[in-house]
Amino acid sequence: MRTVLVYHEDMTAARLLWDDPQCKIECPERLTTILGRLQQRGLEQRCLRLTAREASETELGLVHSPEYVALLRGTQALSTEELQVLSGQFDAVYFHPATFHCARLAAGAGLQLVDAVLTGAVRNGLALVRPPGHHSQRAAANGFCMFNNVAIAAKHAQREHGLHRILIVDWDIHHGQGIQYIFEDDPSVLYFSWHRYEHGRFWPYLPESNADAVGQGRGRGFTVNLPWNQVGMRNADYVAAFLHVLLPLAFEFDPELVLVSAGFDSAIGDPEGQMQATPECFAHLTQLLQVLAGGRVCAMLEGGYHLESLSESVCMTVQALLGDPALPLSGPMVPLHSALESIQRVRAAQAPHWMSLQQQDSALVLSPSTCSPEGRPSPLLSGGPEFKASAAQATVALSAFLDQLHLHPVPPVRTAVALTPLDAALVLPPDVLCQEGSSPKEETQAWARLHEALAKDEAVTALGKILYLLDGILDGQVSRGLAATPAPAAAAILDVAIRHSLSQGTQRLLCVAVGQLDRPSDLADDGRTLWLSIRGKEAAALSMFHVSMPLSETSGGFLNFALALVLPLAYGFQPDLVLLAFGPAHGLRDSQAALLAALLRAPAGGRVLALLVEVSLAGRCAVGWQTGIPVTHHYTLPLAQESLPQQAGVLAQVLHGEAPPGLGPFCMASPCDKQALMHLRKQLEPQWKMLQVAGETRGHGLH
Repeated sequence: MRTVLVYHEDMTAARLLWDDPQCKIECPERLTTILGRLQQRGLEQRCLRLTAREASETELGLVHSPEYVALLRGTQALSTEELQVLSGQFDAVYFHPATFHCARLAAGAGLQLVDAVLTGAVRNGLALVRPPGHHSQRAAANGFCMFNNVAIAAKHAQREHGLHRILIVDWDIHHGQGIQYIFEDDPSVLYFSWHRYEHGRFWPYLPESNADAVGQGRGRGFTVNLPWNQVGMRNADYVAAFLHVLLPLAFEFDPELVLVSAGFDSAIGDPEGQMQATPECFAHLTQLLQVLAGGRVCAMLEGGYHLESLSESVCMTVQALLGDPALPLSGPMVPLHSALESIQRVRAAQAPHWMSLQQQDSALVLSPSTCSPEGRPSPLLSGGPEFKASAAQATVALSAFLDQLHLHPVPPVRTAVALTPLDAALVLPPDVLCQEGSSPKEETQAWARLHEALAKDEAVTALGKILYLLDGILDGQVSRGLAATPAPAAAAILDVAIRHSLSQGTQRLLCVAVGQLDRPSDLADDGRTLWLSIRGKEAAALSMFHVSMPLSETSGGFLNFALALVLPLAYGFQPDLVLLAFGPAHGLRDSQAALLAALLRAPAGGRVLALLVEVSLAGRCAVGWQTGIPVTHHYTLPLAQESLPQQAGVLAQVLHGEAPPGLGPFCMASPCDKQALMHLRKQLEPQWKMLQVAGETRGHGLH
């Protein structure tokens, strides 16, 4: 099994024993509701289940002082009155006689999870724990947190497994200041946190939660704070934060392990966060993290206090860990102005420390905050009209989410391939379907008559297999597919695939063409198709739906275009289907092609068909279109024939949910690549809001 779930029912034992409106939301039902929903959806049954063990006091000592561990050990013998008095000495904390046992189990679950992943027993997993941990400090409980579960797991991974680079992603709606304090001078841990901040007026009211807090000493630049200064952040805001802040830094950092402080008070309906991100967003965030660290992702539960939203969001996260396609994101993919301000500020604060940000912007200036803290209102607005309106929106949104869940069931076949004659040499995951079928002969021949390049039997056979596979994806029987096409017919087959998809009701089709594949001249520029061409040195936005970008010679340039242009456009377009075509002499290394395929799995809800050109050692010709006239492109062979099965195998594995191979050491994009990216973004940002990183874009753009 690829995913582990770590849990122990004893973690439900601790509960509030007196009246405390602030603490009552951290209740045992948080775990039981999640577990019940995972079982109802059949997700728990698909995971390897481990029973959590207690962390030893030596393991707790990796982060916490002996005196603090002894203090918590002593709570087991205290009366209710004594527990209440002790709780009052900390901020937003309650103790119970079972707290020490529960907290040791929560920390131990994280250790088991990390061990299972780093020994290769599983690829990823979730520790379903309480109490949470990310606020806990070396000698203090804080914000419902006793022991810092994620920090202990990170220290354990360093000591026991010899890791040198660990990424911690904290998507809880509160700042995990405990993690920040523990690692703020440690360059081996990159800590990213977004959190409700409101210019310092939201708990924990810390100036070190702001964007300009970047770490100390050797750790400067390895603390990344993205403060949300208003409530109501949506799916687009969260995805934009990943695309424009987290992922560029993460790829440059090149982590060996990703730890997630998975707090779901950042989801819709939660009284603490009052945000609008719907459950499927967390599947997308998880899938984006899975392209890092060889897919070694360990998520540990933190906050989350709206039981329905919490349980659905956890289910979406587990489905993504299992490799299931993410549901398409709901809502407009237009970041809020306040979110763009926050993104701009953190990018400016981090730019001096990261080459990946320096190469994306010609000028990054950290401007003063537009608002200063004025007093400290209650972190909870549950009695006011704002929260009542938010709760009503959450009810509607969660109902719509459940409808979407029924309308988009997981396809019975995750990945299918149609790659003859390469099949015999392929190394594929055991549950990938090697497709044997073909579309009806009459239908295939009718499509083939559109292009002279499809006159040969070899091309007609390939077309029939591809149409059959494409229909499986469009009918919801297959999630992702990979097919081979003869080089002379590649452009013609891609054109037929586009036409066929649109004729079958596809509303928005994203086509990413790599290499020598020209856009059909008669393809309507009506918003139903977005054509992204990656080839040569050309950088041009002929319209908002026809974009050509260079094929960078450096991994840094390729990564820059993928994260700062391709993925924002893909999420902004919200396609129903992605066609990813690797044309003759496409020029991408296996690792680059695999990363591109992995990144494009999510935006269309997993519906991806990748086409790979088969060539012979003698070389072939590729047919494209210019003003409706077939044109022959001659090319040099980039790969030996025997490497094609390897490339097909890597692509099939990545489409199936495996992590792409690493790109190697980070390198800067060339000046030409940087200039091309800036040119394209300046043209496209007014129409494609997911490209923006700093409020409204100046310039004329495209119409």
